[in-house]
Amino acid sequence: MEKFNLKNNKALITGAGTGIGRAIAIEFAKLGADVVVNYNSSKEAAEEVVNEIKGLGQKAIAIQADVTKEDQVSNLVKKAVEFGEGKIDILVNNAGTLVKRCPIDEMDLELWYKIMDVNMTSTFLVTKHVIPVMKNQNNGRIINISSLAAHNGGGPGAVAYATSKAAVQAFTKGLAKELAPNILVNAIAPGIITTRFHDVYTPMEVRANFGKNIPLGREGTPEETAGAAVLLATEYGSYITGEMIEVNGGIYMD
Repeated sequence: MEKFNLKNNKALITGAGTGIGRAIAIEFAKLGADVVVNYNSSKEAAEEVVNEIKGLGQKAIAIQADVTKEDQVSNLVKKAVEFGEGKIDILVNNAGTLVKRCPIDEMDLELWYKIMDVNMTSTFLVTKHVIPVMKNQNNGRIINISSLAAHNGGGPGAVAYATSKAAVQAFTKGLAKELAPNILVNAIAPGIITTRFHDVYTPMEVRANFGKNIPLGREGTPEETAGAAVLLATEYGSYITGEMIEVNGGIYMD
């Protein structure tokens, strides 16, 4: 199992204070990585992640940044490079959310842009600023978080969200070609995962029926999603690029 090893790796994970981002940060640390825990508003949660990582014997730092703002992204990456002593080996673009369920005919341009910004523009901006670092070190792994919604159009009022996540998938494939052969770029498409996302945006009566439509009969966990990120970040993922790994319990099969 030696290839499942991230010793001496420096990882930057956006939106890492809660949910899937948190789980990825912890799993990376368990394998020996030092982690930059980016957050926007979840300061206490991010600091808890940092303390947990330090408890595992690894280094970690929490850095606040709104990753839809380029000046803040530039500062985030600068601080991450300083923390990593010149390196960023792994970037996980996890920041994103539904923002609000809203039918397209009722959606104003401000909400449309906000959804696109938090899911797609953030991925573009952080990646843009990390690429020179990875090119300088002649290697790197970029892992983008897309969604099941990129395939099926999402649930009610989630067309904009689904569109933004489909854009993440296309961005991943194009970037994989652009940055090959030394920087690998992949995406993960979580299905219905037990996180705050569904607590906020999915009615309980709808959520109660999720298991009936999932072949594995239940929601997934953030840790199960993090397992896919571990594969892509370690040497076991050294011949995978431009791919979207589905973590959905069988609800979507391509």
